[in-house]
Amino acid sequence: MLMLAFCVLAPLGDGIAKLLGDMIAVSVLVLVRFVVQALILVPLVAWRGHGFRLPPGLLGWTVLRTVLHILGIGFMFSALRFLPLADALAIAFVMPFLMLLLGYFVMGEQVGTHRMVACAVGFGGTLLVIQPNFAAVGVPALLPLGVAMVFALFMMVTRRIARVVDPITLQAITLQAISGVQATAVMIPLALLLSAAGETVVFAPGPGTWWLLLALGGVGTLAHLCMTWSLRFAPASTVAPMQYLEIPFGTAIGWLIFADLPNGLAAIGICITVAAGLYIILRERRLSKSPPDAPAVV
Repeated sequence: MLMLAFCVLAPLGDGIAKLLGDMIAVSVLVLVRFVVQALILVPLVAWRGHGFRLPPGLLGWTVLRTVLHILGIGFMFSALRFLPLADALAIAFVMPFLMLLLGYFVMGEQVGTHRMVACAVGFGGTLLVIQPNFAAVGVPALLPLGVAMVFALFMMVTRRIARVVDPITLQAITLQAISGVQATAVMIPLALLLSAAGETVVFAPGPGTWWLLLALGGVGTLAHLCMTWSLRFAPASTVAPMQYLEIPFGTAIGWLIFADLPNGLAAIGICITVAAGLYIILRERRLSKSPPDAPAVV
């Protein structure tokens, strides 16, 4: 249920960002997203007595993680100004394939032929989603690929941090609070600089706009907490396949709010991408259950 909540809340947050994208600059949306995260989680950390101290040597990694988080959300919010919600989500879901390839080429992890083929198929499906969008809006159709690459690196940095500390406790509360504070410190001067350089910040904000801004930060924070808390009760191999439910929920939200639906080619590409991603997840789960004397690469 927690992972299902994440799959509803995450695209809902993206839908709110898309709704605000024509009124408020992307830099301000990203700033508000992290300010609200800090306002929610910093008091929670203090109340629970976790403290904000990190083990030695992790400060640089947390700063890098925060910068990647800012870039990933910024790319997604920018993409949503041009692309339908479902298409942007589907293109960004090339991330599991990128993580598999980074694990193979950068970290020396073993990846078998079946999963490499699934990566190629998944990339092919992503290209089918990109093609009609690229024809319609041009280069901005590639922004979700930036989201995928940045969040693949973000997950690798998180894995590096998790070698030293308990990933559930730290990621759920302390690390997210620290990330919110760090990102706020980065985004305030950046938003001011972009505003001074001519980026239009707000067009005629009404009372409803401020509630949507608060919802943007609150929904995004709650979504990631739900995903992390779900790992307290089930292994990642169990809940990870559910993450692909973001795409149908995103499609429904895009249709209800913006009357957007993927066209025929994009819809086929979405189905191929989801099928390839699920195959990789199920393959990895099967390999993780193999006996010790089983072949390491299949």
